[in-house]
Amino acid sequence: MAPKRAESAVRAAKAVKAAKVKAAKAVKTVKALKAATPVKAATPVKAAKALKAAESAQPAKPPRTVKESPKPSKPFKVAQPTDAAELYRRLRERHADAHCELDHKSPFELLVATVLSAQSTDVMVNKITPEVFRRWPGPAELASADPSEVEEALSKIGMFRQKTKNIVGLSKLLVEQHGGAVPRTLAELVKLPGVGRKTANVVLGVAFGMPEGVVVDTHVQRISQRLGLTRHSEPPEIEQDLMRLFDRTLWDPLSHTLIFHGRRICTAQRPACASCPVQESCPSAFHAELVGRKPARKRG
Repeated sequence: MAPKRAESAVRAAKAVKAAKVKAAKAVKTVKALKAATPVKAATPVKAAKALKAAESAQPAKPPRTVKESPKPSKPFKVAQPTDAAELYRRLRERHADAHCELDHKSPFELLVATVLSAQSTDVMVNKITPEVFRRWPGPAELASADPSEVEEALSKIGMFRQKTKNIVGLSKLLVEQHGGAVPRTLAELVKLPGVGRKTANVVLGVAFGMPEGVVVDTHVQRISQRLGLTRHSEPPEIEQDLMRLFDRTLWDPLSHTLIFHGRRICTAQRPACASCPVQESCPSAFHAELVGRKPARKRG
């Protein structure tokens, strides 16, 4: 019995070994088949979805860089009288049509229109003054006008209530103290309601051809700094610099020329330096937007 049991055990061991060898071969065969089988191609629907997803993917944003302020193209220096005269000549050549754009037919109408133009555009003032002067053509008529009716006529412009008081008040003074005529001196004009130095010089220069200073509005203030005509930033000091640089006969046309240049070419935010007739002499050329502008107003 013992020999038979031994033989059975040997046969069983051989069978187990053979099974293991067969199983190992089967595993190898499966791996070989998987390696040889090509990857299944994507269906048209899946391919279209994948393409759409790739197209809609947002590209990565580049790292943010701090933009440096452009450096001045030319060293800044205040213009001398001869340089200033040449700058004016070239600007005047470009803006030969520069003039006062407030519509008027008399010194009185110019005075009233200039007072009304404070914090308002010339275009808007020109829209309302024809009716104003039709109803109240002179100082006597406006002096005796009903303020509520004048307010209604001025209601389309800013500060119309205060401006009503100013033009009615100055009309009364013209009648009472000047015989209904507009004064021809700065000292007398600035005593009228709503009339400051700038308004007075507009009237003196345009109506009478005898300005006592240079009109420095926001355009003249900006352009004077950009062209190197002044180192100052406030109108009183800028006016004095311009008066020293230019002959008195140029004070009136100078302001109109600079105003037109500021409106047409040397604008506050996007100056067109490439088309400027004085770019070669301008110390602010191609970075002028950084010069002569008021600082941003802080909020909160």
